[in-house]
Amino acid sequence: MKNIITIILLFFSISIFAQGGDVLIGTYMTDKNEGMVEITKRDNKYFGKLIWTKTPGKLDANNPDDKQKTEKLAGKEILKDFTFDGKDLWHNGTIYDPKNGKTYSCKITRDEKGNLNVRGYIGVSMLGRTTFWVKVK
Repeated sequence: MKNIITIILLFFSISIFAQGGDVLIGTYMTDKNEGMVEITKRDNKYFGKLIWTKTPGKLDANNPDDKQKTEKLAGKEILKDFTFDGKDLWHNGTIYDPKNGKTYSCKITRDEKGNLNVRGYIGVSMLGRTTFWVKVK
């Protein structure tokens, strides 16, 4: 009987932990309303795709890969491989900045309203920049 209760409690705590990270899933307007990113989950990791840009049809002209320079920014996956730490932090992922064509380490936190603080950095988090993304209802 003790084992059954332990298994039930373990399953319950794992399911709560898994659902906690999923609050990140949704659509967000980026800093300065330049784009909209849709965050989804695949294989226990979180990804974000740029689904709208302020300039329709804008190309990924700054991409270091010549083949991608002629692709539209809308539809491009700019957030990759984020994991949830259980404490309102998604980390170990990367963010692609279409303004300069560079990819940075990144971590994401949420505020009490569900908006995001997205911090891109090189090496250590102290050497980076944070942008604020607003959740779209």
